[in-house]
Amino acid sequence: MQNSAVEARRAFGVLFVAVSIAVVVASFLSEIAYFITSIPLYYYAIIWLVSFGAVFGASYSRLRKAIPAILGRMKTSTKWPAGAKALNGICWAGPFAAIAAFPTLYQYLILSGIGLGNLSTYLMIKKYSGADNREQLIVAIISLAAVPAAVMIDSMLFATRQDIAVMLSRIFIGIAYAAGGMFALLAKAGPVGFDPTTSGSLQ
Repeated sequence: MQNSAVEARRAFGVLFVAVSIAVVVASFLSEIAYFITSIPLYYYAIIWLVSFGAVFGASYSRLRKAIPAILGRMKTSTKWPAGAKALNGICWAGPFAAIAAFPTLYQYLILSGIGLGNLSTYLMIKKYSGADNREQLIVAIISLAAVPAAVMIDSMLFATRQDIAVMLSRIFIGIAYAAGGMFALLAKAGPVGFDPTTSGSLQ
């Protein structure tokens, strides 16, 4: 069981690190494109899709081996009570939906969504599956802690540069997933009886 626990945790470590690299690469490329020329909005979507495609493509061999463990962890979230599913969904989707109403808070709502979503999923997993997936907790803590840090930095240094402020929030997300991913890759197996493959979903 410890072997399966290690495999599942490392699978999410690979996924989190890949997400981190893709987010950072896409953020810098988007900022470069913004400085070089005024391009249509949909070009930024292309930049993000290509960045994620390239990173995940380069990581394909490791991600392919990790897929069964990732799916195993995700599957049991379907067994959560309806109220738990709804709360988890609100924590993930709520901040992102709020961007439409508060576009000037875009960068902070992204961090809040990542932080609250991962925190909610971590707590639900621990409550209903008894698993302590600390890599997800690390992502949540760093993302939420980055909100006041981003507010302070933006107000002091980038008050007139919304593009830099947005890029900074994305870099914070990349750091959060990198930290969670590295923890998952380097952490030893949990105690006997601990099995992250039964620990819910990654949203």
